Amino acid sequence: MEILIMQLFNGISVSSILLLAAIGLAITFGLMGVINMAHGEFIMIGAYTTYVVQIIFQKYVSENYFNLYCLVAIIASFVIAGAFGLILERLIIRHLYSKAADSLLVTWGISLILQQLARTIFGSPNVGVKAPTFLENNLKITSVIILPYKRLFILAIAITCLVGVYLWMYKTRQGRNIRAVMQNRNMAASLGVNTKLIDAGTFAIGSGLAGIAGCALSWIGAIGPTLGTNYIVDTFMTVVVGGVGSIIGTIIGSSFIGIGGTAFEFLTDASMGKVIVFICVIIVLQFKPKGIFTVNTRALDD
Repeated sequence: MEILIMQLFNGISVSSILLLAAIGLAITFGLMGVINMAHGEFIMIGAYTTYVVQIIFQKYVSENYFNLYCLVAIIASFVIAGAFGLILERLIIRHLYSKAADSLLVTWGISLILQQLARTIFGSPNVGVKAPTFLENNLKITSVIILPYKRLFILAIAITCLVGVYLWMYKTRQGRNIRAVMQNRNMAASLGVNTKLIDAGTFAIGSGLAGIAGCALSWIGAIGPTLGTNYIVDTFMTVVVGGVGSIIGTIIGSSFIGIGGTAFEFLTDASMGKVIVFICVIIVLQFKPKGIFTVNTRALDD
C-alpha cells in the first residue's frame, strides 16, 4: 500500500510539471490553431533563466539571502520566456494562424535555432541548478512514504498557476475576450475585441507559463539545450487528450499522462510504460477525436 502511495505521488509530481507546460499550450493552440513545436524551448529558456539568476545570487548577494533566488527565478522565468514568446508571435506566429502544416515546420525550425543559441551561450554539456536549502529535505511520513520538498513545492507552484489562469480566463474582461475569440474570432472582432492584442498577450502568457515549468524542472534535474525536446511530446499529448482549449481537459490530460505513465513504468519498465501510454492515447482519440473535454465552437469545428 505504501509503495502504491509513493507511485501515486510520483505520478502527481510528473503531472504537475506537465500541467505547467501544457496549460499555456492548450490556450494558445485553441486560440490560434498553431502547432508550436518551439513550446519546449520556452521551457528551456525558463530553466536557463533560473540558472543565470542562481549565478547572480551566488556572486553578488549575501548567502543569508540566497534562498530568495527561487522567487526571483520564478518571476524572471515567466517574464523572459513571455518576452521571447511575444517577440516570436509578433514577428512570425501571427502569420501562421490556422495554418497547421506551416506552423509545424516553421516552429520546428525556430526550436532548432533556439537550441543552437543555447549551446552557443551556455555550451552543450548539461548544467545543474542548486535548489534552495529549504527544499533539500524530505517529508518523511513512514519508512517508505518519503515526499521530497522539491516535488511538493513544484506541486504548489502548479496549483497556484492553475488557479491564476482560471481566474484570468473566467473572472477578467481579458479572459472573456479570449474565450470569445476562441469561440468565434470574426464575431468577436466585429464586437470590438482587439484580436491582435488578445493573440499577442495570450501567446506571451502561455510562453511564460512554460518558462515557469522550466524553472521547476531545473530543481529536480540537470538542464541542457534539449531539455524542452524531452517534454514537448508529452505536452502535446496532454493537450490533445484533454481537449484543445479546455483547462479542465488539460488537468485530466496531464493526470492521465503523468499518473498513468508512472504506473505503467512501475508495473513494466520505462520503455514499455511509454508504449502503453501511447496506445492508451490512440484508443482515447479513436473514441474522442477532439479530446475528453471538447470545446464546441465554430472556430474549432471549422
